Amino acid sequence: MMGTTEILTAERILAATEEVLRRHGPAKATVVDVARALGVSHGSVYRHFRTKAALRAAVTKRWLDRTSEVLDGIAAQDRDPEARLRDWLAALFTAKRRKAGDDPELFATYMVLTGESGEVVGQHIAELTGQLTAIVRAGVDAGVFASADPAMSALALFHATDRFHDPCHAAAWEEPGVEDEFEAVVDLVLRGLRG
Repeated sequence: MMGTTEILTAERILAATEEVLRRHGPAKATVVDVARALGVSHGSVYRHFRTKAALRAAVTKRWLDRTSEVLDGIAAQDRDPEARLRDWLAALFTAKRRKAGDDPELFATYMVLTGESGEVVGQHIAELTGQLTAIVRAGVDAGVFASADPAMSALALFHATDRFHDPCHAAAWEEPGVEDEFEAVVDLVLRGLRG
């Protein structure tokens, strides 16, 4: 329960919403449940998030942003673009696998929420492909990669590695040999980028 001196912030609401979703699942979780967990009225929650859909979209964005932030740190590094690209793809795969494996109930919940939040997911994909574009452009500038259109190459990279980050493939992420398959795909796309 929230103490009388604690300020109700959007971040506190999102954290509580994540816990409510974990406990109740997306079908049963309500704004009233979130308010109850915070010790406030549901009207207080609605002052921060106008609708239940807006709250769910914000929770989904928060969840996706955790991955984006880690990857942005890799994309922004000033080092060999090929190593950076390899590390970025590995970090994306690791982050997605961790989310699926560490908390399968919450991952299932987010699968539902991402299905509802097309705009949020689209923004996430645009952010990730933007990071990839920066890496590919750095590789072109360094003479390591050959690409007439780094943005299109980045999008192709994203789609080519889909099996290792799209949640619809989560069941395959724990199969024996998946790491070897990942390395083979990364090697292949890097060879293609070298021209």
